[in-house]
Amino acid sequence: MIVAIGSVVVATMAGCAAGPDYRPSVPPLTASGAFAYVPPAAEGANDLPTSWWRLYDDPVLNGLVERALLANADVRVAQANLDAARASLRGVRTTRLPATLSDGGATYGRSSTTTQIADSEGRTAPDRTIDTFGGSISYELDLFGRNRRSIEAASADVGVSEAERDAARVVVAAETTRAYVSACSTAHQGLVAKRTASVAAEERDVVGRQFAAGGATRFDLARTDTLYAQTLADIPGLEGEHRAALFALAAMLGVGPGQVPAAAAECAVQPAIGRPVPVGDGAALIRRRPDIRAAERNVAAASARIGVAQADLYPSISLFGSASTSAPDLGGLGTRPSTSFGLGPLISWSFPNVAAARARIAAAKATDRVAIARFDGAVLTALKEVEQSLARYSAALDRTRHLEVAAANAEVALDLARMSLAAGSISRLDMLEAERTHVGAQASLAAAEAQRGDTLVTVFKALGGGWQTDRQPAD
Repeated sequence: MIVAIGSVVVATMAGCAAGPDYRPSVPPLTASGAFAYVPPAAEGANDLPTSWWRLYDDPVLNGLVERALLANADVRVAQANLDAARASLRGVRTTRLPATLSDGGATYGRSSTTTQIADSEGRTAPDRTIDTFGGSISYELDLFGRNRRSIEAASADVGVSEAERDAARVVVAAETTRAYVSACSTAHQGLVAKRTASVAAEERDVVGRQFAAGGATRFDLARTDTLYAQTLADIPGLEGEHRAALFALAAMLGVGPGQVPAAAAECAVQPAIGRPVPVGDGAALIRRRPDIRAAERNVAAASARIGVAQADLYPSISLFGSASTSAPDLGGLGTRPSTSFGLGPLISWSFPNVAAARARIAAAKATDRVAIARFDGAVLTALKEVEQSLARYSAALDRTRHLEVAAANAEVALDLARMSLAAGSISRLDMLEAERTHVGAQASLAAAEAQRGDTLVTVFKALGGGWQTDRQPAD
């Protein structure tokens, strides 16, 4: 007993806690440098701004993103989960405080003691009302750090929930921007498709008149009819994509499909940024990405829970005190004859059968290894997503530049065809062919610009910005 008490004193003075002391996970050094591929349209010297969508310089987009960050359902869910995690942490922290219990009541009847006394005296014990009141207090001596490790784990869980809320904000900012950009680009593509159909219709009418006059063959007529039908076929798909983008935008804003702001529904010019994309480097990415932060906090929680499991190998020691009073009337409560009390330590220990505790320790260590592997995977995934998105964005830019040249050449050819038509050197049908080539080049360019806009949003989403805001979701 003396040895046990000495061990307790030594442990208390040392302030020991079972399990490993957590040290933050460190990403590989190679992950903290510059990205492997930074295209000319990006710059690694400057970091991504907090409100990256303002790079588009579009007031409508700015308002949409700010509104979505406040009202989006996913952000509200993530915020509620964070509130629940914080409440759980407050509950776990109460283990550092004494636990108290009080009770009181009144009972009518007789006790076995009074019955025995009355029987020994040859009389009948009377029935009476007995008033009782009592209370107890206990305080666990956290000698082996079970409570401390539990608080560490709960604190890390709060960090995970905070990171998940921030990750939801990242997705909301990116997908709101994507939906708006898509709505604008599909509206623009629809206008180009309608111009293409108008040119094809005019070409079909010219060939029809020539066929009626005997100046064109049935083959020429069938060809122009086919081209006209093909151009008309592109319009419904683009209109459908435009409506789908608006419905996606409504969902991000937390409103019904018919409640999209008019300014967004009427947009027909795709927003773009007029400067290289600031991407920073790997170190900034790791600090910024909420999913990496969540993975690191999961490692911290798993490490702390190893200590919680290991503490089960040792006894749980509490200081306990209780007092109660019982009397047949209220006036007798608290008097010396009616009062009883007790003080002393309470020891609980599952020794020597610790097989279950060791199994929990093994499971906690395995969970810790899982968390570490997921952290490493989160870092690699973040780097991969940024590199891939930058590569695709660079390719989309190159394709757009080539199509811009093609569209410019088609416009020159159309101008020359108009002058030739005015001079009488080509037919009206030849001029319409040049015009159809021109609007076709415009359609290809519009599609390439839409792809470029979508890949740019993917770059911003991969960089993980947009969660750094002090504004809270609406109730």
